Amino acid sequence: MAKRHESDASARLAVLAQKAAVCRRCRLYKDATQTVFGEGNASAALVLVGEQPGNQEDLQGHPFVGPAGGILDRALMEAGLDRGSVYLTNAVKHFKHEARGKRRLHKRPNRYEIEQCRWWLERELAVIKPALVVALGATAAHALAGRALTLSRERGHMLSFQNGLQGIVTLHPSAILRMPDEKSRHAAFESLVSDLQMASDLAGSEPSRLAQTSHG
Repeated sequence: MAKRHESDASARLAVLAQKAAVCRRCRLYKDATQTVFGEGNASAALVLVGEQPGNQEDLQGHPFVGPAGGILDRALMEAGLDRGSVYLTNAVKHFKHEARGKRRLHKRPNRYEIEQCRWWLERELAVIKPALVVALGATAAHALAGRALTLSRERGHMLSFQNGLQGIVTLHPSAILRMPDEKSRHAAFESLVSDLQMASDLAGSEPSRLAQTSHG
C-alpha cells in the first residue's frame, strides 16, 4: 500500500511539475531559464522548503544543486538524513535576479511573488502529506505561515503553518556561505545540523507528540 501511495504521489507531482513549467502567475518567468520544481521522495515524512532556485538551479533545472545545496547535503548527512528520503522544494519556483556584467545576482522575492507561487507549494504539500515541514529561511517561513516570521525568535519551536501543516524554521544554507569568517560559518552549520536532527526526530514522532510541542 505504501509503494502504491508513493507511485500515485509521484505521478501527481509529475503532472504538477509539467503545469508549473509554463507558469505565468507572476513575471519572474520572463528572466528565468526555466521553472525549478521540487524533487525527492513523493511520500516523504519530511519536506524542506527553501526560498527560490539560485543561478545553478536555474541552469540545471533541479533544486539545491548549487553551493547552498552542497552545504545542505553535508548538513543532511551529518543529521543522519539521506537526501533521497526527503522532498526538497522552494517557495518560489523561478530564479529572481539582476544582471551585474556577466553575473546574475540573487534578488529576494517580494510578497506578491511569494503569494502567487504559494499556489504551487500548497499543491506539492497536499500531494506529499508530510509529517513535518522545514522552512529554510525567512521567505520560506513567510510562504508557509502566511505571515512574516522572525527566525531568531521562532527557531527551536514547533509551529503551526497554514493548511494544518506543522513544522520548524531554520536558516537557509546560503546564509552560512555569507558568514564573515570560518568560526561563524562553523557555528551556523552546526545549528543547521541540530535543527535538521530535531526535524527528523519530530517527523518520526506520534501525531500527539507533534501537537503537544507545537505553537504559533
